[in-house]
Amino acid sequence: MSNAIFKVPKPVNEPINSYAPGSKERELLLGEYKIQFNQNPIEVPMYIGKDQVFTENKKPMSPPHDHKKVLGHFNHGDASHVVKAIDAAMEAREKWSSLPWQDRAAIFLRAADLLAGPYRYKMNAATMLAQSKNVFQSEIDSVCELIDFLRYNVQYMTEIYSQQPDSQSGVWNRLEYRPLEGFVFAVTPFNFTAIAANLCAAPAMMGNVVVWKPAESQVYSAQVIMEIFQEAGLPDGVVNMITVDGPVAGDIVFKHKDLAGLNFTGSTGVFRHLWKEIGLNLEKYRSYPRIVGETGGKDFIVAHESADPKEVATAIARGSFEFQGQKCSAASRGYVPRSLWADVKVSLLEQVNSFKMGTTEDPSNFVNAVIDERAFDKIAAYIDDVKKQSDAEIITGGGYDKSVGYFIEPTIVVTTNPKFRTMCEEIFGPVMTLYVYEDADFDVMLDLVDDTSEYALTGSILSKDRYAINHAMKKLENAAGNFYINDKPTGAVVGQQPFGGARGSGTNDKAGAAMNLLRWVSARTIKETFVTPKDYRYPFLG
Repeated sequence: MSNAIFKVPKPVNEPINSYAPGSKERELLLGEYKIQFNQNPIEVPMYIGKDQVFTENKKPMSPPHDHKKVLGHFNHGDASHVVKAIDAAMEAREKWSSLPWQDRAAIFLRAADLLAGPYRYKMNAATMLAQSKNVFQSEIDSVCELIDFLRYNVQYMTEIYSQQPDSQSGVWNRLEYRPLEGFVFAVTPFNFTAIAANLCAAPAMMGNVVVWKPAESQVYSAQVIMEIFQEAGLPDGVVNMITVDGPVAGDIVFKHKDLAGLNFTGSTGVFRHLWKEIGLNLEKYRSYPRIVGETGGKDFIVAHESADPKEVATAIARGSFEFQGQKCSAASRGYVPRSLWADVKVSLLEQVNSFKMGTTEDPSNFVNAVIDERAFDKIAAYIDDVKKQSDAEIITGGGYDKSVGYFIEPTIVVTTNPKFRTMCEEIFGPVMTLYVYEDADFDVMLDLVDDTSEYALTGSILSKDRYAINHAMKKLENAAGNFYINDKPTGAVVGQQPFGGARGSGTNDKAGAAMNLLRWVSARTIKETFVTPKDYRYPFLG
């Protein structure tokens, strides 16, 4: 019996290994990479309840930077597996939701320590292979950010449970934070292993059960997440991983009476479609489903005339091209004053042209492959279209090759049209478009930044002028859910910069903050009266 209020370990951000040449961690990680690359092809099952489920339909898993290499296959399911996953989740719900909170916390704290220790290089290498992330990008994502999510969410959970109402004389008021009545459907993207795990773990930590559909291009590293959850002691059925086509899953999930929530990261178009599907089926549900989504971005960098040109160039180089621009926070449009442009251009071209591109096995490669052929073809089409236009030019990059891997050169476009296509549309690849504005038009340019895109995820201002910084913050108040001053608009850290945007970028429920966990509970108010009245008459009736 639990008869104490427990104090959880205080979270701190997981230290990031540098993987510098000659370091022990570099040797260990590259060794694990080679083991996974050269091992016999693996087979990834679906995880439904206590069962690992295999089917006749096998789909190959290949590194984006070496698409002829087959790492293994995952088992592709059908509608029957969606039904079984929901049934398994609902079967697990009663025991899991009634488990004391400290026991749920212990499972996820153990998962964090397993990832920090024995699973660190396995998870890292799997992400390098599955998603073509270099050693540093994989470290900060699949290891450090995921560990931080698990540890900080335990802290946030305890803070939420401790928020209790006042009680006056004669009564005791209490709040219970119940899990949602039903199951949560988690739909996760390829680009962040940590997001994939957190979209399952955050609702589960609050006592919910989850049906998880990872992106097919991330299944290889998704299996490692399931291995960690299982070794940490997560009971069967709490998180069920299915690999089925989206419409097949949606046709069942969004018509099911027990759907309690959608936790989504992906494209704006898909999210809007799923929201509509939920709206069309409202009368079927026990409760109104919670809808949490982090979607697209057309993220900006604004440079003021007072900014340092090299700082602007570095913010663009890092913010636009780390992980091939496949971060929802990646900068893809920039605004540079004419007085700085010549110096910014020199530094920017020097930096970008020094990038090495190739396989993730070589840590000296800053740029790797985009995720798959569909993404490659889409990005290449944008680049080809730019080459045909008279109001834009490519000043570096513009090449691409998918003969071995899906490689696209980091591409910088300069346009004279602030509403040029690549200034407005999300590309999700290594393409940055810059607009050079007149210094005196700073205020007008800020209006352009705010009006050009339907998205509002991240953005940054680089300036040495505090008045300009303050003015930009006010003008762009609604243009970015995460706003950066004198920095690139990427790299949010759990516990430091809760992440999320509004407008077409999502519901802004801030992953990495207590407010996100509140979305996965349904509060019950309890009032207990100690001396109950025995007569209806109030004193005023006397």
